Amino acid sequence: MCASMKRITAFARVKPTTDFPQDVLKFRPDNKTIDVYTEKDLSKGIVNNKQTNWSFKLDGVLHNAPQEMVYNVLAKGLVNQALNGYNGTIMCYGQTGAGKTYTMTGMTENYLNRGIIPRAIQQVFKSVEEHGSQFISVRISYMEIYNETIFDLLSMMPLGAVNDVPLSVVETPCGVSVKGLTVHPAPSEEVALNLLFEGNLNRSVGQNALNTHSSRSHCIFTIYIECHSRILSNAQYVTSKINLVDLAGSERLAKSKSEGRGLKEATYINKSLSFLEQVILALSDHNREHIPFRQSKLTYTLKDSLGGNCNTVLVANICSEAVHIVETLSTLRFASRMKWVMTEPVVNEKFDAERMVKNLEKEVLYLKEELAMHNSLLNRAPVSYEPLNEIQIGEIHSQVRRFLDGTIDELDIVSIRQIHEVFNQFKTILNQQEQEVESRLRSKYTLIDKNDFATLSVVQKAGLVDAEGHLVGEVDGQGFGIGVAPFSSKPGGKKSKSRKGKDLTSPTSKKEGPVSPQSGKEVEAVSPSRSQVAAASKEPEVKETREPDTISVDTHRSDSAPKEEAPTRPSSPPPRPAAFEDFKNERGSEINRIFKENKGILNDRKKKLSEVANRLNMLKQEMDTARQSLEAQKLEREQQGEYLNDEGQIIIDEEEFLLIMKLKDLRKQYRADYNELRDLRSEVQYCQHLVDQCRNRLLTEFDIWYNESFLIPEEVQEVLRPGGAIRLGMIPINRVLTLDEDDQERFDRMQQEVLPFCPDSVSFYNAKAKVDRKHKYSRAMTSLEQMRKKPGSVQAAVRNKPPSVLNVI
Repeated sequence: MCASMKRITAFARVKPTTDFPQDVLKFRPDNKTIDVYTEKDLSKGIVNNKQTNWSFKLDGVLHNAPQEMVYNVLAKGLVNQALNGYNGTIMCYGQTGAGKTYTMTGMTENYLNRGIIPRAIQQVFKSVEEHGSQFISVRISYMEIYNETIFDLLSMMPLGAVNDVPLSVVETPCGVSVKGLTVHPAPSEEVALNLLFEGNLNRSVGQNALNTHSSRSHCIFTIYIECHSRILSNAQYVTSKINLVDLAGSERLAKSKSEGRGLKEATYINKSLSFLEQVILALSDHNREHIPFRQSKLTYTLKDSLGGNCNTVLVANICSEAVHIVETLSTLRFASRMKWVMTEPVVNEKFDAERMVKNLEKEVLYLKEELAMHNSLLNRAPVSYEPLNEIQIGEIHSQVRRFLDGTIDELDIVSIRQIHEVFNQFKTILNQQEQEVESRLRSKYTLIDKNDFATLSVVQKAGLVDAEGHLVGEVDGQGFGIGVAPFSSKPGGKKSKSRKGKDLTSPTSKKEGPVSPQSGKEVEAVSPSRSQVAAASKEPEVKETREPDTISVDTHRSDSAPKEEAPTRPSSPPPRPAAFEDFKNERGSEINRIFKENKGILNDRKKKLSEVANRLNMLKQEMDTARQSLEAQKLEREQQGEYLNDEGQIIIDEEEFLLIMKLKDLRKQYRADYNELRDLRSEVQYCQHLVDQCRNRLLTEFDIWYNESFLIPEEVQEVLRPGGAIRLGMIPINRVLTLDEDDQERFDRMQQEVLPFCPDSVSFYNAKAKVDRKHKYSRAMTSLEQMRKKPGSVQAAVRNKPPSVLNVI
């Protein structure tokens, strides 16, 4: 598809402040131009030509704008284009504390103040619901670049674990991607928001003089969209991705006062941002041939967004205080340069290989039907366009043999497949004849390759060839065999030492010379092959080296056999699918075994039911065919005239009588199979009922086990110990989890039960509450582990629990 060049759009968002410098920053009525005025520095003398006023024209200025207005201006159109197959990128750039993270993510505590990413997720899933004619799948990835190292914010590895294979940026024909980055499916808005909030908890943040919650890494949240048509049967579909980039803020160390670790982070941040500015300068100069994308991982990751197949929007976040005017000027200069960068957005069209194969199979079937109809209209003999079977291949092989023998003069060919098979048969026969000729030569002669010098040297020692390499008795390049005496008959009566030497024979090659049959057998009997000699020489060494390894492994295993330890609860509940597999292998193994047996019986009955149904269909077709033949016989008999016997009965011929008997037998078989089909249907229904019962029982037992093992706190489990009046399953899990909850936890629970601000915010609050619960659970488990290390603390905590537990129950 032809791509059209498009400029990157740049907007400025001004951070609100109570002390807005009216004389320093001014916005023109077009709402696109920002004028900056500064006073002359009198300390540099009277003659001072330093510039004191600047004017920057962008695509828009957002001043005192709410989050909803910011999203409608910046991202709404870009997300709509992404649903049509165009890639999109929104990038927030500016100094630290200018509001980049607030613009991109917003406040998770307030639905109205959510940022671009939550609103983009909501728009995508609303479009999924509205586009019923399309099947749209959504996937999510979240990564950060911290100190020039890429980290996966949605990795399933435990916190603090180091990945063996570091994430790296790779470039493919489809674009730039990060190798090793996990991409998670998001079937609903709540799941996507949950992934966003989970990643935000894993981000690297710090504190400095300008911002108490400063992002110390560049974060990229990516939404992958794939749209398939539910109406059209073609294999074409569109894909796109939306990169939502929250860059770390540039900072001046004199203002941020960063030290130690913060100083190192600031150094990496400013370095990567300077590389980003160099790339923008190179892209804005259309005469430049080389663009330094690979100077940093940030620029290499954003290669497609900065000058490739993408619709890109830049948000320049600036602080309006006069003290930050130098950083504001730097940010506005960067935004002005970004407007000169051109991109080439195109629709990302792909083809589904599986659907394409199905469409081609349908087209082949349609063309076969067309050919059959064309042949019937031309009164041609029916031609099979299916692949040849074994019987047809054997018939062609027989015809080719008879043609070569001269029995027949022509071959009967009616299709292209037969032509291909005839040539294959000719090739097979030719190969067989070559092998026969070679086998005959080998049975009489020993073939030696004249280029194999090692073999020739051995043969010279054996006296089969002369010093010049010619065979004994060879005249004018054409040799004849005169025979060779056996090695035992040589002078001295000693056997040749070449038994342990190299092979005297070699496979057929380009140049081969004949030797007498007797000499060939003697040489083959005396000289083993080179592979045999090598195997014989290496075999003892292998045995000697393997035995110590086996002993060392066994000793190591016996010394380091792990001791059984008591199972410890994980820091966070495992995913339910993984826990369900563990449950089926342990506590629910008996129920799972019964479930599998019932399911196996059900599948067996369904298979038999399908076989009987197919048999009935075939009987029905045979009955219809016999009935039609019988009707044709009756019609022919009526046209020719009927004959009556002495008793006045109609005389029928033998063929019609056989058809009547055949139809009678088919009806009898049909009734028997129909009764069997009816019985099998009853058995299938009963087996299906048993399978459903086992499945429900398995899921119920799993829920109880999962709550007991991972959700209920351990101190509450001691109250619910076996043998007591209270056991698992008697109290709803939400009641158990709210024992001794504080005010914040009670508020979170009420927030879930009561309808939030608007129906659209349900997914937002549910995802936030889920992440908060998981985070609180991790903190609670950590505190319990610390309490266990202190003697007496756990017992005291348990002693103080029963009164509150009993009151709630």
